[in-house]
Amino acid sequence: MATVSDLQKLCAGGSRPQIVDVRSAPEFCAGHIPGAVNIPLDQLESRLGDLAADALLVLVCQRGTRAAMAATLLNGCRRSTVLEGGTSAWSDAGLPLVRSVKMRWALERQVRLIAGLLVLTGAVLALLVDPRCLLLSGIVGLGLTFAGLTDICLMASVLTRMPWNRASVSGRPKVVASCSM
Repeated sequence: MATVSDLQKLCAGGSRPQIVDVRSAPEFCAGHIPGAVNIPLDQLESRLGDLAADALLVLVCQRGTRAAMAATLLNGCRRSTVLEGGTSAWSDAGLPLVRSVKMRWALERQVRLIAGLLVLTGAVLALLVDPRCLLLSGIVGLGLTFAGLTDICLMASVLTRMPWNRASVSGRPKVVASCSM
């Protein structure tokens, strides 16, 4: 594990690490450490060629959980460490994040919220209005099962097209503060 100050020292030193953000693309666009490359956790094994062979890899996610999973996947393949506390710790230390979308919640979190609300709505309507409303909960469950089996989430596809999940109008990332990295 590396702390934010450890990462700053590594970046200031002669041998710069490769910062690999293992979150989804929308999460990465919502705010990432300057200079980080985005290789989502589910693509990591198939994109080993994108990793620097000789540099230390600093694995990053929002808080560290997925980065720790990535370190386990890379165990023995590459020299790596996990940024303790992830981009949250980086941001909490007052350091800059690069942003290209105005997104407050990760796409997966949005899917979980909407799916949960639809299931709850279906159950409440089935109890109070008509038992056939339980079908709504069943359809959501079927959709989640399909997404789990195929890795195709129709709800996520719809949510990525929502205005709050789109890239900024200029198309250029916005650096919240300057950084020498």
